[in-house]
Amino acid sequence: MAARARLTRYAWLSVLTAVVIILLKVGAYRLTGSIGFLSDALESGANIVAAVITLVALTVAARPPDREHTFGHSKAEYLSSGAEGTLILVAAVVIAVQAVQRLLAPQPLEQVGLGVAVSAVAAAINFGVARVLLRAGQRHRSAALTADAHHLLTDVWTSLGVIVAVALVGLTGWLWLDPVIGLLVALQIILTGLKLVRLSINGLLDASLPADEVTRLTGVLDGYAPRGVGYHALRTRQAGAQRFVSFHLLVPGSWSVQQGHELLEEIERDIRRQLEPVNVLGHIEPREDPVSLEDDALFRVD
Repeated sequence: MAARARLTRYAWLSVLTAVVIILLKVGAYRLTGSIGFLSDALESGANIVAAVITLVALTVAARPPDREHTFGHSKAEYLSSGAEGTLILVAAVVIAVQAVQRLLAPQPLEQVGLGVAVSAVAAAINFGVARVLLRAGQRHRSAALTADAHHLLTDVWTSLGVIVAVALVGLTGWLWLDPVIGLLVALQIILTGLKLVRLSINGLLDASLPADEVTRLTGVLDGYAPRGVGYHALRTRQAGAQRFVSFHLLVPGSWSVQQGHELLEEIERDIRRQLEPVNVLGHIEPREDPVSLEDDALFRVD
């Protein structure tokens, strides 16, 4: 839990970065009057709110289990990614409306060179922070930090596209290009927002572990077959960084409780070596008893 609590420092970095970035992008918009720069600034505005939500979610997720939440609070991270995706979608709608208005009534741009330079500085800062957050999110299996990092990376590519478009408007005088880029930015943001919302929904609905992790898990369990044991009713789920695994272990009915217990402890240790952090719940059953396999009500991997 202490390691999870330290993740909030990355969220603070995201918040401070978002404030700096939006100030730079608003400055670029005010210098040029570009709808492209305005759309970029609006997305960064969503970043500020999203960064604050991420900070709150990570703080809640780091809390230890309590009487009302015996499995912990790690699912709070999915609330963060869902809220962030929703904010992105709202920003996309605002951008699209502004772009259509400008397309119907084109306006010349001013101080294009200075505006492009300011926006380029903002993009460079965003890229650096996004890489830091992405590495931290992957290392600590944090859905909130990973979502925030992908949001910032999307912001970087959006900014680069807007910078190129505004520069072309300044060079060619094609005023229609500015709002068209704004519409393309809105479309890209919509795709990102939908992806984040989908991630959040899957997490809240207890999606199973990724296929590669399930393969590692079944590899551990299958490795005990030569010892005369089997398994069934294997189920997995994840909540933020925490994994949950449950299965029924089939052992010879002649075994003592102590024998079954010792083997189950050994298997659980092996699973933890492969998938830490993981909460493992094993249930021992006699393999000769037909009742042991009556688990049709369970949705399982095997």
